[in-house]
Amino acid sequence: MSQHSKKDTPTSRNRKQQQTQNADSVKQKVNAPGGGGGNQLSVNKKSNGGIPWSSNVAVGTPAGSLLTSAAAAPALIRKKSQSKLQKEKERAERETLVLWRRPVQTVRYCGLELVAIAQTSGKRLLQQRGLLAIMLVLSIILGFLCYLPGPHQLILDVVRRNTWFFIYWTGLGVLSSVGLGTGLHTFLLYLGPHIASVTLAAYECNSLNFPRPPYPDDIICPEEPYVKKMPNLWMIMSKVRMEAFLWGAGTALGELPPYFMAKAARLSGYDPDDAEELAEFEALKAKRNQKNLSLMDKGKLFMERVVERVGFLGILACASIPNPLFDLAGITCGHFLVPFWTFFGATLIGKAIIKMHIQKVFVIIAFNEALIERAVDMLGKMPILGKKLQEPFKGFLNNQKKHLHRERQPAAESGNLLSKVFEMFVIGMVCYFLISIVNSLAQSYHKRIHKKHVKKVKKIVAKD
Repeated sequence: MSQHSKKDTPTSRNRKQQQTQNADSVKQKVNAPGGGGGNQLSVNKKSNGGIPWSSNVAVGTPAGSLLTSAAAAPALIRKKSQSKLQKEKERAERETLVLWRRPVQTVRYCGLELVAIAQTSGKRLLQQRGLLAIMLVLSIILGFLCYLPGPHQLILDVVRRNTWFFIYWTGLGVLSSVGLGTGLHTFLLYLGPHIASVTLAAYECNSLNFPRPPYPDDIICPEEPYVKKMPNLWMIMSKVRMEAFLWGAGTALGELPPYFMAKAARLSGYDPDDAEELAEFEALKAKRNQKNLSLMDKGKLFMERVVERVGFLGILACASIPNPLFDLAGITCGHFLVPFWTFFGATLIGKAIIKMHIQKVFVIIAFNEALIERAVDMLGKMPILGKKLQEPFKGFLNNQKKHLHRERQPAAESGNLLSKVFEMFVIGMVCYFLISIVNSLAQSYHKRIHKKHVKKVKKIVAKD
């Protein structure tokens, strides 16, 4: 190699000086506290000792901000974990708000929640001034018509007689599915026994022309003489069709709150952890890819897929059978923004028409006179307890037949053991339902006050 090749030429020296100046300017921009620039510097592994600490870092990004964000990451994680622990602590405290653990505070919170609901509903009603004015005018007109003589009084009499009938059976349906507390099993306690009583009376009286009043409050045979004809299955179903339809329509109305709640959560985009009612749905979504699922979880996932993919017919199929998981169908429809009339129309047809006919047929067949007598005879054949269980059932059936024919019952027979047991069972279920409502309202108020506290803290932090 020659000496000329070893010496630096002027051109090469200028090139080295320019590279050195560029490197110094880059260092000054990176190290400057407010240094900026729109260019991006792709950092090589060699410039960081072979460690790829960044793949595409903007030259204009302050080094202090990178350090601050890196230091703030553990603090953010710690803040989230503390928030999660706080929520779990609040949830555990809320679960203790029940009458048998903290009766005074539970009753107090229940009353305060009722007051808060009344205030909120009143404010919303006052905001709808046009609707409020229309309702007031209609009330005045209706009150005037009630006292004004004329042919319209015949229509008003029909409305007066049937209004309570409609409200009673529709309200029982709503209470069965609305989700207040644990829900009241009104089919088992009210509608089912009513259909059974009509069936037993139809076979005993050989007629369905029960006098009204007192029907449907009390069922008795028509006064003698009357035309006797053995009613068939369709005739008995027609006799109780209105009660069953109203009850089914009420259950369809009771399914709307989960639907509206899930739809509002999807549209507003708030965290599902704030709504504990959506916890089951979120947990179910997390289990989709798991293999070892229980039979109940598999059934829930199958129903969710049917409702999501099939649409109207899927909702109709789920609503047409006795389905304790239908609340999840309402949440699924709300989450996937299924149109209201698609969901409610399918639910109403399924519950008030299809499912109610299935349940009516089952009860009427089960309480056929011949089947009941055969069941009582078979009950007496049971070892040890058979005879003891048979006597109350026979006494109950004899009392029912005597009552249908207006026969007076001796005091000893009227207090039949089986009827007393059923009455106590109904009273116990209603009391438990009321207790669950009180607990639910108290827990709702506990959630309300903690949400208010969180909002106040956020406002204070935002001001600071």
